[in-house]
Amino acid sequence: MRVLMLSKACIVGAYQKKLEEIAAIPGVELTVVVPEMWLDPHGGASRLEREHLEGYELVVTDMAMNGHFHLHYYPKLKEIVRRVRPDVFHIDEEPYNLATFQAMRLARQAGARSVVFTWQNLYRRYPPPFYFMERYVLQRTDALLVGNREAQDVWWRKGYRGQIHLIPQFGVDPAIYYRHLRPTRRGRLSVFKQRVAISRPSQPTLVIGYVGRLVEEKGIELLLQSVSRLAGPWSLQILGDGPDKLRLEKVAHWLGISGRVSFSPKMPSSHLPNYFSGLDVLVLPSIAQPNWKEQFGRVLIEAMACDVVVVGAESGAIPEVIGDAGLTFPERNIEALQDQLQRLIDDVPLRQELRLRGRQRVLDNYTQAAVARKTVEVYREVLGVSRVGQEI
Repeated sequence: MRVLMLSKACIVGAYQKKLEEIAAIPGVELTVVVPEMWLDPHGGASRLEREHLEGYELVVTDMAMNGHFHLHYYPKLKEIVRRVRPDVFHIDEEPYNLATFQAMRLARQAGARSVVFTWQNLYRRYPPPFYFMERYVLQRTDALLVGNREAQDVWWRKGYRGQIHLIPQFGVDPAIYYRHLRPTRRGRLSVFKQRVAISRPSQPTLVIGYVGRLVEEKGIELLLQSVSRLAGPWSLQILGDGPDKLRLEKVAHWLGISGRVSFSPKMPSSHLPNYFSGLDVLVLPSIAQPNWKEQFGRVLIEAMACDVVVVGAESGAIPEVIGDAGLTFPERNIEALQDQLQRLIDDVPLRQELRLRGRQRVLDNYTQAAVARKTVEVYREVLGVSRVGQEI
C-alpha cells in the first residue's frame, strides 16, 4: 500500500514520530510532503525540524502563499503524485482549504483513495470559493478523520454521510515524553536536595506553567489574575511567542507579580519534555471566540505524559482531552481557576493522584503508536482491505 501524506504540521520534529510508526506497520510504503517552513501569522516562522525520519521518504517542496491558512498550495505537488503513484492520499488540511482542493483533484486523477483530516469544531458557512472547495472535497473524500467530537457533529450537520473516524492528528511518544530528573549546576541529579526540601516544614513552591501562543484567546491574562490571588508559594513560567507578550508582561507588573513570573521564547519540540519536567502544573485557560475555540490542546497530553497535573478551561475540546485526569474550570472564570490552583497548592496527595492518572490516560489513548495504528486501519478500510477502523 503506497501512502502519500501532505502535511505542513509534520515540519514539527515531535510529530514525525507518528510517521515512523505508520511506516513501521507491515505493508505500508509512506511518502510525506512538507514545506521548508510555515509562516504562521500569529506565531512567526516555524522551520522544518528533522527529528524522526526512519522508514519513510520525506519530500520537502515549495509552498505558494505561505502563511495564508486557506490559500496556500504546492506548485510541484502534481509531479510528486505522478512519481509516487499513491494508493491512498492522506490530506492533512481542512476541507475548505485550497491545498486540500488541489490535493483532492490530484488524488482523483491518480485513481487514489483519499483521507482528509479536520479539526474544525465550529459550524461555519464559507463564502465562495471556499464553500465550493469544501463541497467538492466532501463529495469525493473516502473518509474524514476528525480530531474531536465536536468536529464530527459539524460535518454531519453539513450533510457529510461518509466514513468519519475520531482519531487525534498526533499523539506523543511516552519513551520521549516522560518526567526527567533535573540536574543541579554541577550536573548531579538533585534527588538529595529534593529529599531535604521535603523534610523541611516550609511549603514547597508550586511551579505553574503555560505553553503556547501568546494571544488574547489563550486566556493568559486570566491566568495572571488568578495566580496573583493565590495563598502560598508559587511561580509561573510562560513559554511561547506572540503579539500579546509585551501587554502580558505589563499586566504581570501591574498585578505586582512580575518577580514570580518568567517569560521564555518558543523552543524546539525536542526540548519540551525536559521543560515540562520542571513544572508541577500546566494551565490551558483558553477562551472561545466567534471564529475559534480550542480544537485539542496538544500541550495537555505532552504535559500529562511528563507527570504534570493539567488544569484547563471548559472550552472546546479541552475537557474531552483531560477527562478525569486533571481539573477543569468554567471558561473566563478567574475565581474558579484560582480555586483549582489553590487546591493543588494545599493538597499534595491530590497532585500525586492526578499525575498518575494523567500519564495513564496518555498511555491508554494518546500514544503515537496508537494513532498510527488506527490511521492505517482507515487506509485499509477505504481500500477495502479490512473493515476494522474504530474510534480511539
